[in-house]
Amino acid sequence: NYDSFTYNIVQYLSELGANVKVFRNDEITVEECLKLNPINVVISPGPGNPSEAGISKAVIKAFEGKVPIFGVCLGHQSMIELYGGNIIRAAKIMHGKTSPIKHDGKGVFSDVPQGFLATRYHSLCGETISLPDCLTVTAQVQAADEDSIQGVRHKIYAIEGVQFHPESISTEYGKRILSNFLQMRGGKWNE
Repeated sequence: NYDSFTYNIVQYLSELGANVKVFRNDEITVEECLKLNPINVVISPGPGNPSEAGISKAVIKAFEGKVPIFGVCLGHQSMIELYGGNIIRAAKIMHGKTSPIKHDGKGVFSDVPQGFLATRYHSLCGETISLPDCLTVTAQVQAADEDSIQGVRHKIYAIEGVQFHPESISTEYGKRILSNFLQMRGGKWNE
Protein backbone atom coordinates (compact mmCIF):
# COMPACT_ATOMS: atom_id res chain seq x y z
CA ASN A 1 0.00 0.00 0.00
CA TYR A 2 1.00 3.63 -0.26
CA ASP A 3 2.40 4.46 3.17
CA SER A 4 5.86 5.40 4.41
CA PHE A 5 5.34 3.06 7.38
CA THR A 6 5.69 0.20 4.90
CA TYR A 7 9.43 0.83 4.82
CA ASN A 8 9.66 0.72 8.62
CA ILE A 9 8.10 -2.75 8.39
CA VAL A 10 10.60 -3.67 5.66
CA GLN A 11 13.48 -2.51 7.87
CA TYR A 12 12.30 -4.53 10.89
CA LEU A 13 11.56 -7.64 8.83
CA SER A 14 14.97 -7.38 7.14
CA GLU A 15 16.70 -6.97 10.50
CA LEU A 16 14.90 -10.15 11.58
CA GLY A 17 16.35 -12.04 8.59
CA ALA A 18 13.51 -11.87 6.07
CA ASN A 19 14.12 -11.42 2.36
CA VAL A 20 11.52 -8.73 1.68
CA LYS A 21 10.03 -7.64 -1.64
CA VAL A 22 7.69 -4.64 -1.72
CA PHE A 23 4.97 -3.97 -4.28
CA ARG A 24 2.41 -1.18 -4.29
CA ASN A 25 -1.19 -2.31 -4.35
CA ASP A 26 -1.73 -1.20 -7.95
CA GLU A 27 1.64 -2.08 -9.52
CA ILE A 28 1.40 -5.87 -9.50
CA THR A 29 -1.31 -8.40 -10.24
CA VAL A 30 -2.47 -11.21 -7.99
CA GLU A 31 -1.14 -13.68 -10.57
CA GLU A 32 2.31 -12.05 -10.41
CA CYS A 33 2.19 -12.23 -6.60
CA LEU A 34 1.39 -15.95 -6.74
CA LYS A 35 4.35 -16.55 -9.09
CA LEU A 36 6.70 -15.05 -6.47
CA ASN A 37 5.89 -18.07 -4.24
CA PRO A 38 6.42 -16.22 -0.92
CA ILE A 39 6.64 -18.01 2.44
CA ASN A 40 4.84 -15.11 4.22
CA VAL A 41 2.71 -12.19 3.04
CA VAL A 42 2.33 -8.80 4.76
CA ILE A 43 -0.46 -6.41 3.79
CA SER A 44 0.90 -3.05 4.91
CA PRO A 45 -0.58 0.18 6.24
CA GLY A 46 -1.84 2.83 3.88
CA PRO A 47 -4.13 5.79 3.60
CA GLY A 48 -7.84 5.46 2.99
CA ASN A 49 -10.03 2.43 3.49
CA PRO A 50 -10.01 -1.17 2.21
CA SER A 51 -12.04 -0.34 -0.89
CA GLU A 52 -9.18 1.98 -1.93
CA ALA A 53 -6.43 -0.56 -1.17
CA GLY A 54 -5.91 -1.92 -4.70
CA ILE A 55 -5.40 -5.69 -4.76
CA SER A 56 -4.96 -6.04 -0.98
CA LYS A 57 -8.16 -8.04 -0.42
CA ALA A 58 -7.61 -10.13 -3.55
CA VAL A 59 -4.09 -11.00 -2.38
CA ILE A 60 -5.41 -12.10 1.02
CA LYS A 61 -8.00 -14.29 -0.71
CA ALA A 62 -5.45 -15.73 -3.15
CA PHE A 63 -2.98 -16.69 -0.39
CA GLU A 64 -5.45 -17.81 2.31
CA GLY A 65 -4.68 -21.36 3.35
CA LYS A 66 -1.34 -21.31 1.50
CA VAL A 67 1.02 -19.11 3.58
CA PRO A 68 0.80 -17.02 6.76
CA ILE A 69 -0.61 -13.53 6.15
CA PHE A 70 -0.19 -10.52 8.45
CA GLY A 71 -2.10 -7.27 8.00
CA VAL A 72 -1.14 -3.98 9.60
CA CYS A 73 -3.64 -1.10 9.94
CA LEU A 74 -5.17 -0.91 6.43
CA GLY A 75 -4.08 -4.52 5.89
CA HIS A 76 -5.93 -5.51 9.09
CA GLN A 77 -9.01 -3.58 7.98
CA SER A 78 -8.83 -5.26 4.56
CA MET A 79 -8.99 -8.67 6.27
CA ILE A 80 -12.04 -7.70 8.29
CA GLU A 81 -13.85 -6.30 5.25
CA LEU A 82 -12.90 -9.25 3.01
CA TYR A 83 -14.52 -11.71 5.40
CA GLY A 84 -17.70 -9.67 5.82
CA GLY A 85 -17.07 -7.20 8.64
CA ASN A 86 -17.66 -3.47 8.52
CA ILE A 87 -15.02 -0.77 8.77
CA ILE A 88 -16.37 2.28 10.59
CA ARG A 89 -15.21 5.62 11.95
CA ALA A 90 -13.33 5.06 15.18
CA ALA A 91 -14.78 6.55 18.38
CA LYS A 92 -11.40 8.23 18.90
CA ILE A 93 -9.10 9.42 16.16
CA MET A 94 -5.65 8.11 17.00
CA HIS A 95 -2.69 9.58 15.16
CA GLY A 96 0.65 8.90 16.78
CA LYS A 97 -0.88 8.13 20.17
CA THR A 98 -0.10 5.10 22.31
CA SER A 99 -2.57 2.84 24.08
CA PRO A 100 -2.11 -0.18 26.35
CA ILE A 101 -3.15 -3.39 24.58
CA LYS A 102 -4.65 -6.55 26.08
CA HIS A 103 -4.36 -9.68 23.96
CA ASP A 104 -4.79 -13.46 23.92
CA GLY A 105 -1.07 -14.33 24.13
CA LYS A 106 -1.20 -16.52 21.01
CA GLY A 107 0.15 -16.23 17.48
CA VAL A 108 1.83 -12.87 16.92
CA PHE A 109 1.23 -12.07 20.61
CA SER A 110 3.27 -15.01 21.96
CA ASP A 111 5.71 -13.82 24.65
CA VAL A 112 4.33 -10.26 24.49
CA PRO A 113 3.39 -8.83 27.92
CA GLN A 114 -0.19 -7.76 28.62
CA GLY A 115 -0.70 -4.01 28.59
CA PHE A 116 2.20 -3.27 26.23
CA LEU A 117 2.01 0.17 24.64
CA ALA A 118 1.15 0.24 20.95
CA THR A 119 1.24 3.25 18.65
CA ARG A 120 -1.94 3.89 16.74
CA TYR A 121 -2.51 5.88 13.55
CA HIS A 122 -6.11 5.43 12.51
CA SER A 123 -9.50 7.08 12.22
CA LEU A 124 -11.22 3.89 11.01
CA CYS A 125 -11.55 0.52 12.73
CA GLY A 126 -13.32 -2.81 12.56
CA GLU A 127 -16.86 -2.81 13.92
CA THR A 128 -17.20 -5.27 16.79
CA ILE A 129 -20.85 -6.13 16.18
CA SER A 130 -20.31 -7.03 12.51
CA LEU A 131 -17.10 -9.03 12.98
CA PRO A 132 -17.61 -12.25 10.98
CA ASP A 133 -17.68 -15.62 12.77
CA CYS A 134 -14.51 -16.76 10.98
CA LEU A 135 -12.46 -14.08 12.78
CA THR A 136 -11.58 -13.92 16.47
CA VAL A 137 -10.66 -10.73 18.31
CA THR A 138 -7.12 -11.23 19.59
CA ALA A 139 -6.34 -7.75 20.92
CA GLN A 140 -8.20 -4.71 22.21
CA VAL A 141 -7.39 -1.41 23.84
CA GLN A 142 -6.99 -1.92 27.57
CA ALA A 143 -9.17 1.00 28.64
CA ALA A 144 -12.60 1.28 30.26
CA ASP A 145 -13.68 4.10 27.94
CA GLU A 146 -12.85 2.42 24.61
CA ASP A 147 -13.84 -0.84 22.93
CA SER A 148 -11.56 -0.87 19.92
CA ILE A 149 -10.50 -4.02 18.08
CA GLN A 150 -6.71 -3.97 17.78
CA GLY A 151 -6.13 -7.51 16.52
CA VAL A 152 -7.93 -10.34 14.73
CA ARG A 153 -7.10 -13.91 13.75
CA HIS A 154 -8.80 -16.18 11.25
CA LYS A 155 -10.09 -19.35 12.91
CA ILE A 156 -8.88 -21.70 10.14
CA TYR A 157 -6.27 -19.89 8.05
CA ALA A 158 -2.93 -18.57 9.33
CA ILE A 159 -4.08 -14.99 8.96
CA GLU A 160 -3.63 -12.30 11.61
CA GLY A 161 -4.03 -8.56 11.60
CA VAL A 162 -3.34 -5.66 13.94
CA GLN A 163 -4.83 -2.19 13.85
CA PHE A 164 -1.85 -0.59 15.64
CA HIS A 165 1.62 -0.19 14.13
CA PRO A 166 4.15 -2.75 15.39
CA GLU A 167 6.83 -1.07 13.28
CA SER A 168 6.53 2.24 15.13
CA ILE A 169 9.47 3.03 17.37
CA SER A 170 6.97 3.90 20.12
CA THR A 171 5.34 0.44 20.04
CA GLU A 172 6.75 -1.84 22.69
CA TYR A 173 7.53 -5.38 21.52
CA GLY A 174 6.85 -4.50 17.87
CA LYS A 175 9.84 -6.52 16.69
CA ARG A 176 8.70 -9.48 18.81
CA ILE A 177 5.28 -9.35 17.11
CA LEU A 178 6.88 -9.29 13.65
CA SER A 179 9.34 -12.03 14.64
CA ASN A 180 6.44 -14.20 15.80
CA PHE A 181 4.82 -13.72 12.40
CA LEU A 182 8.00 -14.67 10.54
CA GLN A 183 8.19 -17.92 12.50
CA MET A 184 4.76 -19.03 11.25
CA ARG A 185 4.66 -21.68 8.53
CA GLY A 186 1.82 -23.16 6.54
CA GLY A 187 -1.45 -21.64 5.52
CA LYS A 188 -3.67 -23.19 8.19
CA TRP A 189 -3.39 -23.26 11.98
CA ASN A 190 -3.55 -27.05 12.11
CA GLU A 191 -0.55 -27.53 9.76
